[in-house]
Amino acid sequence: MRTDIERLVEAVAQRVQLRLVDELRSTPCTATAEQCEGDGLCAARRAGDVEAIRQAGASRVGASPGVGSVRPDLAGMIDHTLLRPDTSRDDLRALCEDARQYSFASVCVNSANVSFCKRLLGGSGVMTVAVVGFPLGAASCESKAFETRQAIRDGADEIDMVLNIGALKSCDYRLVFEDIASVVKAAGRHAVKVILETVALERDEKVVACALSKAAGAAFVKTSTGFGGGGATLEDVRLMRQIVGDDIGVKASGGVHNAAEADAMVAAGATRIGASASVAIVTGKQSDSNY
Repeated sequence: MRTDIERLVEAVAQRVQLRLVDELRSTPCTATAEQCEGDGLCAARRAGDVEAIRQAGASRVGASPGVGSVRPDLAGMIDHTLLRPDTSRDDLRALCEDARQYSFASVCVNSANVSFCKRLLGGSGVMTVAVVGFPLGAASCESKAFETRQAIRDGADEIDMVLNIGALKSCDYRLVFEDIASVVKAAGRHAVKVILETVALERDEKVVACALSKAAGAAFVKTSTGFGGGGATLEDVRLMRQIVGDDIGVKASGGVHNAAEADAMVAAGATRIGASASVAIVTGKQSDSNY
């Protein structure tokens, strides 16, 4: 006998119709190769295009430390991200200084670093986001819920959790649902984003993961950890947006290095961008970040 969750997955899979739109919503750049001065400068030189991104519905853009003069409205869309395991306190201070200077929406860090960053950001209005079950998603529901509660006690404003990829591939949809729901419950009023790690999933698995995330009460679905060998793609963002509809957010994470790439993700349906090249995105400087 089929469970409610199995019926939900089947219903969503039957309803999904892929109507992928390939054209971007902003005006194409007319600069010649000789006129172009480097990736990302359009954020400063093509203010109209950045405004078009906002009008298209973007509420966040994610990137990392490092950029010049910054558009406040663009900077306020960015989750400034630093998740390397070798991150030092000096690295975190630089991250938070960037976030303060450019008025980014948040810093996104490992849960052990939440309290430190929260103190550094005091009075700035910049949120602190904690990752949970990161980067594999293979921890138990109970441990993810515990990590979530501790991160919030330490000052986390939002939670980015990695779903149980192995359970999803085993078609154990109840476990996937309960995994997400346990974190949503532990987070209370704090928004939860579910990281799918799309590079590891087949199309049908992405459909199921989005449906279960929405049903479990997540505020966002998110493409990638940045540690799984691949990042956000336009195809995945379009698919995720079509499945979840307009009710919850879609965060494109990994592989967004400049304003033009952020523009494309937003046109595809992203309402947040997660990246470590945040400063480069808003100032037009070159980034060497791979996230």
